[in-house]
This record gives sequence, structure tokens and C-alpha cells, in this order.
Amino acid sequence: MGTVIAALVATAFVISLTATAAMKRIAPRLGFVDRPGQRKIHDAPKPLGGGVAIFLGIALPMLAVIGLAAGGALSSLASAGGAAGRTLAMHEAGIRHRTPMALWILAAMLAIHIMGLRDDRRAMGPFVKLAFQLAITTLLVVLTDIRALTVLDGLGLGVLPSVIVTVLWIVAITNAFNFLDNMDGLSAGVAAICACAFLAAAVSIGQWFVASMLALLLGAVVGFLCFNFPPAGIFMGDAGSLVIGFVLGVLTVRTTYIAGPLNEVWYGVLAPLVVLAVPLYDLAVVCVIRIARGKSPFVGDTNHFSHRLVARGMSRRTAVLCIYLVTAATSIGAVILPHVRGGWHALLVFAQTLLILGVVMLLERHPPPSASGAARASDGSPSA
Repeated sequence: MGTVIAALVATAFVISLTATAAMKRIAPRLGFVDRPGQRKIHDAPKPLGGGVAIFLGIALPMLAVIGLAAGGALSSLASAGGAAGRTLAMHEAGIRHRTPMALWILAAMLAIHIMGLRDDRRAMGPFVKLAFQLAITTLLVVLTDIRALTVLDGLGLGVLPSVIVTVLWIVAITNAFNFLDNMDGLSAGVAAICACAFLAAAVSIGQWFVASMLALLLGAVVGFLCFNFPPAGIFMGDAGSLVIGFVLGVLTVRTTYIAGPLNEVWYGVLAPLVVLAVPLYDLAVVCVIRIARGKSPFVGDTNHFSHRLVARGMSRRTAVLCIYLVTAATSIGAVILPHVRGGWHALLVFAQTLLILGVVMLLERHPPPSASGAARASDGSPSA
């Protein structure tokens, strides 16, 4: 199966890379650009449309595999497609079984993507966007029964508690990555690191449907990142950041993190919190700051973790790399969490995550070297 995962990553990477290069040329001709503004330092319009490339990098291979499986064509790859083809042919029945769920996920992705394109073209109100996200996510959860914490079904309220928790979780992760899209290469890079961690966990447990989608997400964001790493030549916009967060949110729910009896390794279900600690931390802190200042939590500013690092003397590229490393540090513990035996070992993983976030807090609280540092805190990417 490893050859299939590698092939999916490579396929999504090539599609995304090619589409990003194309959108970089096409977007300015269509007027689909991000213009300089109060919270941005680029002095010329930058192409948008990287989100289109990311979406295509995920959606096109999914549709291709689904179509081949539906027509029974994957069986022919057993002799002509090498190791990857033989593996796909072996899983053809399983792919057909998961096709309805995959198509619903694709439909929800498309709806989120179109909403993001609309917002990139002409800004929608933040509460209108939130309402659309809640509606799309609720519909997906109800129709596919993709739910987290199904143990809550035993409370006597049916599936309602689990549905509510699942919808709020997916919408929170969707917006966390939208908020992270405030500096060149940040949202895509953090998404790639998180996708790697979740992919390793899914493969180790043998969840191939989730692993395949994570492989496509990984390839798609890395292909885009080739053009978005600072200094960026193109932005993903909401059409990309919302899709990235939505896919990760859905797949974290779809993954089973329990590699053993529930009463022995229950802490495995907390793996997504550990992997996504940094995006969730940034989302929470920024919202608290905005609300404390009497502002809407959805109105963009320069209070993100990345902005505060730059205000304290880091270059934008160094700040992005710093957040990459912090995210990778929390993710490593999460990969092994489903496999540890004993609450003591799990406690060490959680303690490590809290200590890393403690370092983040100290970095943020350190006074800026000068007031002029704040002027460098904004970046060219559309700030959430």
C-alpha cells in the first residue's frame, strides 16, 4: 500500500504544481488578484487562485480512482500498473464501498471551495460565511454519519450531542487554517506537516481510505507551496485555506485513533488536538484578543502568532519556519499516541505539547525590540 500512497502524493503534487503555475498567469488577466491594503505590505496586486490548484490536486485523482473502480477498470491495473496497480486492484471492492461517502465529501469540498472563491472575488460577511460552513458541514455529517465521540450516543439524546461536537470541530479547524493564511507559506506549510502526522497515524492503524485522502491533500499543498513559500508568487485565498481546513477537519473525525481496547488507549482520540495544537492555539488567542478589544473575532488584524514573532524581530520567513518546527514538534508526539500503553506515557505526550505551547506564549509575551517592529508585522497574504 505504500506504493499507492506515494503515487497519490506524487499525482496530487504534479496536478497542483501545474495548476498553480497556470493560475499564476491566468489570474491577473481575470482580475483575480489580492490588492494592497491596510494590513498588507505588498505594493502590487498578487495573483489569487492557488486554492483552485489545491482543490484540483485533491478532487481530480479522487474522481479518477472512483470512476475506474466503478467501471471495474482497476482490475486491469493488476497486470499493467506495477505494485501500485496491483494494490489498487486488490482494494477495488473497498473503494466502491466507500464511493458514496467520498462523493459526499467531494461535494462538500466543492461547496466550501465555491464559497471561498466568491469571498476572494468579493468579500462576504463573516457571519454569512460561518452560516454557510455550518450548513454544509451539518449536511455532510448527517448524510454520511461521519461523527466524533459516538460514545456520547449513550447519554440518551441519540446522535445529537455527537453531531453537534463534530460540526463544531470541523468548522473550528476550517477557520483555524483560514486564520493561519496570514503570511506567505504559513497555512499550506502547517497543513502539510499536519497531513504528514495524520497520514503516519492512519497508515500505522491501517485506515487506507483516510490515508489516501491525506496523501492527496499532502501532495496538493506541497505543489502549491512551491509557489507560495516566502516571498510568495501567488496566494491560495479563502478558496484554498477553507478547503484545507475542512478536509483536515473531516479526516480527523473519520480516523480511528484507538489501536487497542478503548478502556486501555482512550487517550488516542486526543491525537488531533495534539497535532493541531498550534493552529487551534492561534485561533483561540486571536479571537480572545479581538473580543477583548471589542472587535468581531472574524475581522482580520495583525495579532496572529506569526505577526507577533515578526514584531519581535524575526523576518517573515524565519517566523514561518519557527511555526513549522513548533507544529512538527507537537505532531511527533501525536503519531505515537495511539500506540502507547499506559496513561503515564500518554501524560508525557500531553505534557510535552503544553510545554511547547508554553514556549510559544513566552515568545509572544517578550517585548518587541522597538515600536517600529509592529510595522513589519503585516504580510502580503490575505489576513484572516
